[in-house]
Amino acid sequence: MAGINKVILIGNLGKDPEVRHLEGGASVAHFTLATNDYYKDKQGNRVERTEWHNITAWRGLADMAEKYLKKGQQVYIEGKLRTRQYQDKDNQTRYITEIVADEITMLSARPSGTDGPSAPEQATAAPVTFRQEPELDQLPF
Repeated sequence: MAGINKVILIGNLGKDPEVRHLEGGASVAHFTLATNDYYKDKQGNRVERTEWHNITAWRGLADMAEKYLKKGQQVYIEGKLRTRQYQDKDNQTRYITEIVADEITMLSARPSGTDGPSAPEQATAAPVTFRQEPELDQLPF
């Protein structure tokens, strides 16, 4: 039986997406997402803990992120966990764990006072979902 690698998050964007356009026309977007947990400490005080997630979106999702997403927006993300390695400037091997997005749903409109186009569907306050189309080698048949 195959394993399952699925992540579901709802949080706020920590920064505007950084988008790169690669050779061959592919786009990739990177941004952070903050999720919050609440618990009570030994004294009964409510404590908030923020977890930061690195999000990567490819192709059409990257283009959508560049066009519509801004720091502070609340979004729903579905994707898979991926760990990759790279060499830092001191030639040390580093590892980063990120969520590769398959689906992004905008749960809040753009923060007020931001420039640029808004998703037309946001005027109705209904969530807008964008999905990554599977590549041919990812199809299950």
